[in-house]
Amino acid sequence: MATPYLCSAALNVIFRDVHLALEAAALAVGASRVSFRIQPCPAPHHSTFGIATSQLRRAIPTLPTTSSSTAKTWAPDMAATPATPRRRARAGTIQRAAPQTPFDGRASGSSTPPDHYKSPTMERAFSTESRGLWNDIKTLRWAVVPSSALKLLLIPIVLWAAWESFRPVIGKDIPNPFAPLIFISHRVPTSSPEDPRYQKGYSDLLFIAYYVVVWSFFRQVITLHLCRPLARAVGIRKEDKIDRFGEQVYAIVYFGFNGLWGVRIMSQLPTWWYQTKYFWIDYPHWQMIPELKRYYLMQIAYWCQQSLVVILDLEKPRKDYWEIAVHHVVTLWLVGWSYLINLTLIGNAVYVSMDFPDMFLALSRIFNYMQWNRTKMTVYTAFIMIWTYFRHYQNWRILWSCLYEFHLMPDYAKEWSPKDGWWMVWWMQYQVFTPIFLLQCIQLFWYFLIWRIAYRALFHTGVDQGDVLSDNEEELEDEVERKDK
Repeated sequence: MATPYLCSAALNVIFRDVHLALEAAALAVGASRVSFRIQPCPAPHHSTFGIATSQLRRAIPTLPTTSSSTAKTWAPDMAATPATPRRRARAGTIQRAAPQTPFDGRASGSSTPPDHYKSPTMERAFSTESRGLWNDIKTLRWAVVPSSALKLLLIPIVLWAAWESFRPVIGKDIPNPFAPLIFISHRVPTSSPEDPRYQKGYSDLLFIAYYVVVWSFFRQVITLHLCRPLARAVGIRKEDKIDRFGEQVYAIVYFGFNGLWGVRIMSQLPTWWYQTKYFWIDYPHWQMIPELKRYYLMQIAYWCQQSLVVILDLEKPRKDYWEIAVHHVVTLWLVGWSYLINLTLIGNAVYVSMDFPDMFLALSRIFNYMQWNRTKMTVYTAFIMIWTYFRHYQNWRILWSCLYEFHLMPDYAKEWSPKDGWWMVWWMQYQVFTPIFLLQCIQLFWYFLIWRIAYRALFHTGVDQGDVLSDNEEELEDEVERKDK
């Protein structure tokens, strides 16, 4: 009598293991449901077999059904079976599951994989709907939820204003603890109030963190609420192109503004228009004019935010994803280290050489999305000239200065003395040279792509310019191959 119960226990284990294995296979291939049938062993009418089978049925989740076209899309190896009158299931038999998908209200035959079996990499990393401020903070969703980012921005402002309102009670000599988040800090005490100077300090980290949120807010407002309607108004219909359009408009706004701002600051410095010898003369340049410090820290905050975009996969991956990731890492290395060792003058020159080409790159892409063919080719030509001048000619001059003008700095500064602001021991020359050289290597790779696109646009009639550097490289190559055939 114990034999049927032992068989039942064994079947329970087998059914469970088979179910888990097939469900795992379904997740791997994206199938909406694995259909299978197990025939009963002898003595099918024994009650224990029915108990084991019912347990397995309960283990498989029940999902709403949809049409057979969805099953063909996500389970192509399952042939759609015609509807037949349903019979009462015999004990010990696992019935064929109907094609199912957990989409609510989605039309049948959708080409989108069911959400129930989506991995995080298959679906968009984050939605733009808030799930509560605290939840958005814990999950970093504030980076894509403008409302949550705005709340984070307003909290320090409200607290700063409240502190200032109660200053007569609190005391005029007690500094506002929320000011370093919003304003630059660490003013040099000996500098005059009419012409103040600032030095670096730990409170700069609070300023950077706050403006990472600022750039996240502006990015999402521009890309989601301003550019999506604008993209549709100019005739762009594809969702991925609409997203790209918003990203490029944001790039134009940022790089255009900061490029002009950087030129304005350079005009107040001895390094005006790449007088490279002043990168080193009178080093260390640790007393910064207020505008230079604010500009430098906001640039660092922007590149931290861009790194967050790459880490969280907020943009559609590009063909040159790894080059962009390396570019962000090297950029943060360059700007962070140059700020730490008081080389902000050379940092300002590098910033200007990067911002203007990026603005024209984004402008060229936008006209490409809008299919303004003559305009985009004109802008693309200007972009090549500006890129060549800033990203290569001026950057090579900066590299040359690192090697051959490094000796112009004072001899007393050629030692490691952080308390005095001196960091320039002999090997620091190569520490400064290396990140700029690595950036140049990445830019030479992109420069090759730029000229390849220009060549194909000129000598392959009818070939679209494509999206510069990475967006439509594969589409462009396919179009060239079709034309050649």
